[in-house]
Amino acid sequence: MSDFVLTVACVSRRGIVAAVASFLAENGCNITDSAQFDDQANGRFFMRVSFRSETGATGAQLREAFPPIAEAFGMDWAIHEASHRMRVLLMVSGFGHCLNDILYRWRIGALPIDITGVVSNHLTYQKLVVNHDIPFHHIRVTPQTKPEAEARLMGLIDETGTELVVLARYMQVLSEAVCARMEGRVINIHHSFLPSFKGANPYRQAYDRGVKLIGATAHYVTPDLDEGPIIEQDTVRVTHAQSPEDYVSLGRDVEAQVLSRAIHAHINHRVFPNGSRTVVFPASPGGYASERMG
Repeated sequence: MSDFVLTVACVSRRGIVAAVASFLAENGCNITDSAQFDDQANGRFFMRVSFRSETGATGAQLREAFPPIAEAFGMDWAIHEASHRMRVLLMVSGFGHCLNDILYRWRIGALPIDITGVVSNHLTYQKLVVNHDIPFHHIRVTPQTKPEAEARLMGLIDETGTELVVLARYMQVLSEAVCARMEGRVINIHHSFLPSFKGANPYRQAYDRGVKLIGATAHYVTPDLDEGPIIEQDTVRVTHAQSPEDYVSLGRDVEAQVLSRAIHAHINHRVFPNGSRTVVFPASPGGYASERMG
């Protein structure tokens, strides 16, 4: 028996769920988890179905048989093998908290991905990455070398078959051309003080204003800097007794957690673009289980 995930997005209308369920049953498949959302604001329907093939139907056979259903409802759809490990390229600059968190979760199987490499404009984490038997690529970026650097980056993505790029506190702005080419396949993380506290040292600015909540936002990258569709957010409370350094430490913790949760949602096909927003379904039962405890 093989496990699969079916994703569907289309205009909302009667009969979609029945058609999907009937198709799966007729092809010897048993639904193990299902989530759906009918966005009444824009008339769009979204559905994610985990299912098991119990009579030997393969992914290729199911993908070949499903188009009549999809065409009848005008669906954007995909059938994914649940066992597939998405190929992910990580990018980092001078702050390593998100990188370290991802590597740990990857190592214990909590993030079941294949890391195709780590790209950095610094050498700070070269030894850490190499010690994990992961290719490290130092791509220095200056205003003069940016086109060359991005060409090299896109070459790496193509050569390694990378499906997702994660900016794990990578402090360089990607060009519009790269954002357009990689639409929906680049995730970024940043603090949630925008747009109030821009520029240098936002945590110090927040401290000076007496902020009581520190947050982080993970989103898809678009040409509009830090304004792409949001995937995941969280906050942690602070009090008057915390120092600016406390703000930074607490912010790093929440950034790492939020980014890893966003990656988990994407690689498990739980995120659906919905205009400038996203629909994010909860994980299937067992979706957070890891292969090892540590």
